[in-house]
Amino acid sequence: MQPRPAQGYAGDVTPELACRWWQAGEAVLVDVRSDAEREWVGFVPGAVPLAWKQWPGMVMNAGYDEQMKAAVPSGKKAVLLCRSGVRSIAAAKRATELGIEAYNILEGFEGDPDESGQRGRKGGWRLRGLPWRQN
Repeated sequence: MQPRPAQGYAGDVTPELACRWWQAGEAVLVDVRSDAEREWVGFVPGAVPLAWKQWPGMVMNAGYDEQMKAAVPSGKKAVLLCRSGVRSIAAAKRATELGIEAYNILEGFEGDPDESGQRGRKGGWRLRGLPWRQN
C-alpha cells in the first residue's frame, strides 16, 4: 500500500495506511474538521484537533499555520483527516507550503454520501473500523 501521487502535497493515503503510520509513530494524525464536527460526529482519540475552517460559517482558522507547525515535529509526516477527504487536501497543500510532508487521507472520517445522500456507509475512517469515539 503506497501513497497515491498528488499535486501540491506529498500524496493521498488510505485510512488504513494513515492509521498504520500514525500508530507506528511515523506520522502525526491531524483532524482538520471543525470542533463542532468532532464533538457531534465523533473523533479519533490521540489525533491533533486542528480545524482548517470553523463552524458556524466555515471561517478559516487564522492560527492554522502556527498550530500546524507546532503539532508536527521536524522529521515526521502529517496525515490529515476531514469529513470526506476534500478540506484535508487544501489543508495538506498549506502544510506542504509550511515545509511539512503532508498527506491527505482518502474518504475522510465519514466517507462519501450514498444514494440516499447519507454519509457513513461508503468508506471513511469510521466505517473501516479504525479507532474513534463519540462523546
